[in-house]
Amino acid sequence: MEELNFEWALLTPEYILVAWAGAIVLLSLFSDRIGKVQLGYLAAAGALVATLVSLIWIDNSTDFAGIIDINDYTTMFRVFFGLIGVFACLASARYVNDRLLHPGEYYALILLAVVGANGMAASREILTAYISLELLSFSLYVLVSFAKFEPRSNEGGLKYMLLGAFSSAIFLYGVGFIYGVTGSTHYAAIGEALSGDTSDISMAMFFGLSLMIGGLGFKVAAVPFHLWTPDAYEGAPLPITAFVAAISKAAGFAFFLKLFTQAFGPLVDDWRYFIAALAVATMVLGNLVAIQQHNIKRLLAYSSIGQVGYLLIGIAALSPEAGSALVLHLVGYVITNVAAFVCVIVFYNWTGKEEIADFAGLAERAPFLALSLTIALFSLSGMPLFAGFVTKFILFQAAAEADLLWLAGVGVTMSFVSLYYYLVIIRQMYVGKPESLGRFPTPWPEYGAIALLIGGVFFVGLYPAPVFELVDDSTASIFTTFVENAGVVSQR
Repeated sequence: MEELNFEWALLTPEYILVAWAGAIVLLSLFSDRIGKVQLGYLAAAGALVATLVSLIWIDNSTDFAGIIDINDYTTMFRVFFGLIGVFACLASARYVNDRLLHPGEYYALILLAVVGANGMAASREILTAYISLELLSFSLYVLVSFAKFEPRSNEGGLKYMLLGAFSSAIFLYGVGFIYGVTGSTHYAAIGEALSGDTSDISMAMFFGLSLMIGGLGFKVAAVPFHLWTPDAYEGAPLPITAFVAAISKAAGFAFFLKLFTQAFGPLVDDWRYFIAALAVATMVLGNLVAIQQHNIKRLLAYSSIGQVGYLLIGIAALSPEAGSALVLHLVGYVITNVAAFVCVIVFYNWTGKEEIADFAGLAERAPFLALSLTIALFSLSGMPLFAGFVTKFILFQAAAEADLLWLAGVGVTMSFVSLYYYLVIIRQMYVGKPESLGRFPTPWPEYGAIALLIGGVFFVGLYPAPVFELVDDSTASIFTTFVENAGVVSQR
């Protein structure tokens, strides 16, 4: 029997996040002296420290106890999730100070959500990933309903939790079928079992796989498992809407890609078109329903559903090239989406309004904010010069190479549709007349965060080679067994 590696130091970034979360809760007892805003900055510092410590394991390939991978794929997502946590805490500082109670618990839950996301990307067996998934999910359930005196927040959190519990049960039921057929919950063992002669595999295998897709579909808000998304996004405190939109999608697809590559890769021809159908339904419904929205949070909710459809193209076209393209688009989408949400958060902190019509004349009152939001929206639609164009182009190219040109065509069409409702917001900012002519004050920390994010949008859009090379090197580790199993399957 293989000796297990119990080198506990491999989990140092997670220790830091958990310890920092506890320290933030204790410090919040003295928030009258420290200040709620400063607690937000301290929480951001904790996420940043954990992110920097994660860099120690660059170019390292080992595992912890046979259930957690420590390699470039894990390191990339540790850094990615950590930075999402940093920006979430920075964007929350003034909002929490003005509108929410219990700041310590709020920031602690953000840090614990990052721990759960890390586990989803690092896990090498399903139950470990499931526990990490639930840590992320329960943190988000509470955060969505954190504004406990607002009915919308309570309603959104309750719907999210109830549907989330149902989807978790579906997912676990599917895991039971997979274990019954293959005798293991380890990705590699499942992949090995499926790479042999599968002629005697019963329908239980495909039923279990369908149930797992349904459970994961809920977590990433794919159609028809998306019904929680608009209410949760609208009811949640605005910084948490941004956090959910970023980290739930990123962690979900980090898990989705690794699971389907290492465990279910040998059966790719059996489930490819099922995922493609989900991608089409998600792109079409998300973008068409977004046109009807008048609340900025609900519009961005349906926009994020549409973006999930694009990401599912990468799963349907599964290959080393498609995997790298998917992660690259995920990086571009999260940077862009967080930039858009931080702009909306700053606007909401000033006005307390979130209707699209309320953005009228923003270019006169806050030119930098209006310009930044315009850039983010153009990037989400896939306009040239911005991150969204390059990442979608590479993703659609990978789909075409996998003989899914028709699916890429649907993605291009829906990208044009999305441009319409983004232009509605831009038109309000530059053509609409403001209610008053006074300039908004300048919140320098938030403006600094926006400037960094917009810089990232242009960097990925104009010079994607370094980012793509980093992503390609990181995803290569999870495709080793996929390529080997594909060779075995092709010889059957």
